[in-house]
Amino acid sequence: MNKQTSYSNSQTFWLVALRVLIGWHFLYEGLVKILSPGWSAYPYLMDSKGFMSGVFESIAMNPDLLTVTNYANMYGLAIIGLALIIGCFSRYASIAAIVFLAMYYLSHPPFIGADYMMPNEGSYLWVDKNLIEMVAVIVLICFPTSHIIGVDRLIFKPKKSIA
Repeated sequence: MNKQTSYSNSQTFWLVALRVLIGWHFLYEGLVKILSPGWSAYPYLMDSKGFMSGVFESIAMNPDLLTVTNYANMYGLAIIGLALIIGCFSRYASIAAIVFLAMYYLSHPPFIGADYMMPNEGSYLWVDKNLIEMVAVIVLICFPTSHIIGVDRLIFKPKKSIA
């Protein structure tokens, strides 16, 4: 894998800023759920629309799957967020972020006629904040920065060759 490391200072700054801001969003969403006693994904899953709504509703109706989903959401969001902020295992955190965002998008697709109980920030047609954030995370995978500014720099040090 060929990692580009010759970003300009402004490119590095803005890519790191994007990584940290997305990380903050994930961390915050996870912590809010962790710190809210009795939080459950149940209402969100039951409000699902679209071609996968049956899958999400069946998760909500199965107590064991719902428990796993609740913990995956709470702690997964927090761990992904922290990893992105500090730049630790950023590639894996980014892939996990894409999976989470894809599930949120598929659960609540922004399609014409989809009316949700939970309020949203506006009216969307195909493109919503989940899709935009997913594409931004893909940009972070294509233009990694954690090997420049992040814990990954310490973990994945280039091996020195003995010549």
